[in-house]
Amino acid sequence: MPTPASVTPSAGSPKRILLFAEAVTLAHVARPLCFAAGLDRTRYRVAIAAANRAAPHIAAAGLEHLGLDSIEPHRFLDALAHGRALYDAGTLQRYVQADLALIERFAPDLVIGDFRLSLSVSARLARVPYVTIASAYWSPYYTPPRWPVPSLPITRWLPLGVAQAVFTAARPLAFVLHCGPLNHLRTRSGMPPLPRDLRRIYTDADYVAYSDLPELFPMEGLPSSHRFLGPALWQPAGERPAWWSELPADRPCVYVTLGSSGDAVLLPRVIEALAPLPVTLLVASAGAVLSAAPPDNVWQAQYLPGLEAAQRSRLVICNGGSLTAYQALAGGASVLGIAGNLDQFLNMQEFERAGVGRMLRADRFSAGVLRAAAEALLPDSPRDDSLALLGERCAVRRFDVEAAALVAELIG
Repeated sequence: MPTPASVTPSAGSPKRILLFAEAVTLAHVARPLCFAAGLDRTRYRVAIAAANRAAPHIAAAGLEHLGLDSIEPHRFLDALAHGRALYDAGTLQRYVQADLALIERFAPDLVIGDFRLSLSVSARLARVPYVTIASAYWSPYYTPPRWPVPSLPITRWLPLGVAQAVFTAARPLAFVLHCGPLNHLRTRSGMPPLPRDLRRIYTDADYVAYSDLPELFPMEGLPSSHRFLGPALWQPAGERPAWWSELPADRPCVYVTLGSSGDAVLLPRVIEALAPLPVTLLVASAGAVLSAAPPDNVWQAQYLPGLEAAQRSRLVICNGGSLTAYQALAGGASVLGIAGNLDQFLNMQEFERAGVGRMLRADRFSAGVLRAAAEALLPDSPRDDSLALLGERCAVRRFDVEAAALVAELIG
């Protein structure tokens, strides 16, 4: 890891903080928004650079928005689904130029990025201290229990055990190849290449802020420039649906959303599998097509306040990503993650190991297996002790408060 850049505050007040949100999934927008929410606007001028598709969320938070070049989410998700490198060298070079233009324009005292890999180069060229927000399962100081094979083309036509063996053998080389584009750009920019470990690529910064609980992701030898901020508990602003105050009280609620990076095709099958249960389903489609005539116990909308939906529910069913999984934990609900990409598998295996959730595979979806898993998680059981403990940790380790403390420490 490079030596952290020296902090030289710009003259005058307030200090300027520029956050870069790589808006390829909603989580990479939500975490910078949570970070900014903790910052005192009388002490700091705060702006978020993000693609225009994130503008409504930024405006709702009352933050200054700077337009930013980002690839389209469908391109990002397609690369994930096929195991390809997420960015090529040309895209990262274009990103660096866009980063530098915004840094010159805004003149920040501190840059904060969320999956904006190009800042590994651009922040250093601009000589601005750089913090990256990262998921703990991508830390080089964390050792996952295993590297589960995600949903890939090979898992659809090979037996799962064979696909896992192929993935286990190929993963180290694949990670090396995924490091190539950024290291090529660093070399061209006169910087040494990073170790050929994808975790180093994803966490290269002067300071690393993990949006997770250390109780779920234990680490060894963590340097002082790496720290846990806790989960980013965020929900989109907006009015509640008209039916929000009319929900029946005689059945437990189950909150269902596959989010921006889940398989939207699965959502109708999930609803069909769960509708026969004696529950009330709160469904957020996140843009997927909704049924015009849902079953009587299905209450649906394009978007729902996720934190409040989790608090009203006994079970949350999602894609296994950290944003919704932590909403469940904070709300005292178990989480059932239908995982597809590697991030979701890495996140959910720790929730499962902690006894607060269960993971299913999106590429092996079975209505019967989903229904049985939901029925097993719905009743009260000893697992509630783990839920209560980790839910309490979510309340104690507040992301916004920890973010403010980090910024105060870095730029005074």
